[in-house]
This record gives sequence, structure tokens and C-alpha cells, in this order.
Amino acid sequence: MAVAPTKVLIVPISAQAQFVPITRKLSARLRALGIANNVDSSGASIGKRYARNDELGTPLGITVDFDTVTDGSITLRERDSTSQVRGTEDAVLQAVKNLVDGAESWDQISLRLEPFSAHDQDN
Repeated sequence: MAVAPTKVLIVPISAQAQFVPITRKLSARLRALGIANNVDSSGASIGKRYARNDELGTPLGITVDFDTVTDGSITLRERDSTSQVRGTEDAVLQAVKNLVDGAESWDQISLRLEPFSAHDQDN
């Protein structure tokens, strides 16, 4: 993670306008923490957007979805395991900071935040 120029990819689940202010705010908050990030709101599927950034070496991804709009929670994805956890914006951003700084491992984050799978959105 230390050598990756971009640490976090922010991915809105769709290109709908309601996600724009959320992704902008997340990007600004990450920059304020000194964490390089990109937003990918292209029309490609979320899987393709993650795959493209996995190849570029971006170690973490944040997904903004319809639940984010209603309850403020976001999903954090780790590139190497492709596992995901979900939490409040503050909890996930703190997890990202800890991961980038080496203060916590993904395994520790996974124990602290709620596990998440794409199937969880169907319920």
C-alpha cells in the first residue's frame, strides 16, 4: 500500500446526480487526510471499474450506493482479498487512514467493521 500513488478509488454505484455531492465530499475528506484518491463515475459496471483500478494498483475502494443516500453508510473494499466491509463514513475514513498509515491491518479492520457482500444489497 505504501508505494501505490492512488490509495483509494471512490465508486458511485451509478451516475445518478444524487451521488455527486457525496463522492465530492468523500474525495475532499480523503485529500484533507493526505490520502490520494480518484472518483470513477464512468458508465462501466462497478466490477469493471474495480478491475481497471486493481490493475493500476489502487489498494482500496469505497462504494457509494443507495443505502449511502438513506443512512450515510459506505462500503470499503480491499483489492487483494476483494473482501468488503461497511460502516459509517467516519468509521470507514478512519479505517482507510489507519490502513494507509500502517496502524491497522485489513484483518483488524475486518473484525471492527461489518462484513459486506453485494448480495446484502438485495435484502
